[in-house]
Amino acid sequence: GVTLRAFPALMLPVILLFGIYGGATTPTEAAAVAAAYALILTAFFYRSLNWKGLYQILLESARSSAAVGLVIGGALILNYIVASENIPNQLAGVLKEVDIEPLMFLLGINLLLLLLGCVLDATTLILVVIPLFIPSCRALGIDLVHFGVVVVVNSMIGLITPPYGILLFVINATTGIPLRSIIKEIVPFLMALLVALATIVLSPDLVLWLPRLLGYNA
Repeated sequence: GVTLRAFPALMLPVILLFGIYGGATTPTEAAAVAAAYALILTAFFYRSLNWKGLYQILLESARSSAAVGLVIGGALILNYIVASENIPNQLAGVLKEVDIEPLMFLLGINLLLLLLGCVLDATTLILVVIPLFIPSCRALGIDLVHFGVVVVVNSMIGLITPPYGILLFVINATTGIPLRSIIKEIVPFLMALLVALATIVLSPDLVLWLPRLLGYNA
């Protein structure tokens, strides 16, 4: 039946989670195994992939990998310059001198990330901008796990905010719905994410209770 035919595809997240949480693979390796599994499944089990389709998949993968590679390369160069000039520690020293409260620092960072998220993709934001503020977080006593969750939620919001919101263009490309209509419908979800972000910023324990339950002591 339909369920039986869909069963191999439904095993994909199981392979991912078992590989990561079972300690068999790193997240990157698990993604590679899952991609290979999906490719084999599509080609031999469902027989819906021909040579032309495979070529298009490899072409798109190469383009995406090249774009990410360029971002990572640029980020490494920038991070080297920033580290050489000791900018993060200088920034942390300035913040300690002005005696800024951790909450005010987080609110400022949120505002900056929300603005940058409108024009930068999440990968660039995380690789280029975030390392600048990690020493400041340590100096102000902000838990890095809490800070990481704040960054991720900000990045999620950036994915659906114009003008760069990549998910808006993905929805537009796959459904043909005009961007104006998509943006109008996405506003309630955006508001919910902003409320969630405010709650996370104001309540670190809400984020940290599960890591602490699993032995996190920092």
